Amino acid sequence: MTSRIWLIAGPTASGKSALALRLARKVGAEIIGADALQIYRDLPVLTASPGPDDLAAVRHHLVGTVDAGQAWSAGRWLEAAREVIDTLGRRGTDVVVAGGTGLYFEALVRGLATAPAVSADARARAAAEFEALGELAFRERLAEVDPAAAARILPGDRQRLCRAWEVFADTGRSLSDWQAETQGGLPAGGWRGVRLMPPREELYRRCDARFAAMVRAGALEEARRLAARGLDPALPACKAVGLRPLLAFLDGRMTLEEAIAAGQRATRNYVKRQEVWLRGRMASWPAITDIDPEDQWRSFLALNPDLTARKGHGSSDDT
Repeated sequence: MTSRIWLIAGPTASGKSALALRLARKVGAEIIGADALQIYRDLPVLTASPGPDDLAAVRHHLVGTVDAGQAWSAGRWLEAAREVIDTLGRRGTDVVVAGGTGLYFEALVRGLATAPAVSADARARAAAEFEALGELAFRERLAEVDPAAAARILPGDRQRLCRAWEVFADTGRSLSDWQAETQGGLPAGGWRGVRLMPPREELYRRCDARFAAMVRAGALEEARRLAARGLDPALPACKAVGLRPLLAFLDGRMTLEEAIAAGQRATRNYVKRQEVWLRGRMASWPAITDIDPEDQWRSFLALNPDLTARKGHGSSDDT
């Protein structure tokens, strides 16, 4: 048996989780989270993770399954997501992938470029040669072996220039050649994608209200527990949107009102970045511009007129 795969992407507070849940219940699907922060179990309130009722209604994968002390990459998520998809596919169970991390969707659809590890010696030599030659001469030398990388790397980006050179020096093959090879993409025609793009001002109002509600619902307690662990602040979970101002309040560096305002502002800025990705990198996906859940569902059905529940699965609600 084969399974159908739906991908639902959207910015924070756009309604993607509710739409995914409704679709999954209709067709008997299971949901895979495509959110770089909801995957961590330590901040369910602050990351607006699916609640107990939703988790009980439909089986979710890669939501609240990883400890905050771990650092998951897009590659690690892709490997785990493909394992779930393959397992569900063998059972003939439909799949709904929903979230707001555009890179995860891109990795799933197109695959990830291979990125070889290089030795510490190669990194040290590249850094020393950059210092000795200067950027212009270093870039000219790189252009001889990897003209594509030399052309696309912006001026002043020492890190990427050195990375491109050290890969060639250590492997004998250009970084651009390595990046041309991708692994893990879904087969063309094997999935359907949609992006939620509601009006920005309405989305901002929803974000502001939701952040304030998060604080009332326990986000401060989550922040306090996470801070008590003394984790490396560079870990992904420690960069959760809105966490920093809550910690500042707990440390006495902000009032609660200031912390909430800062968290709301950080959320709106995050939404802007998500929208840039959705409009640029996912422009070919059909867009639903409604913000009301019922309107979103009707628009989704209009985009999927052949959507029917499989016998023995889901509900009979076709409205």
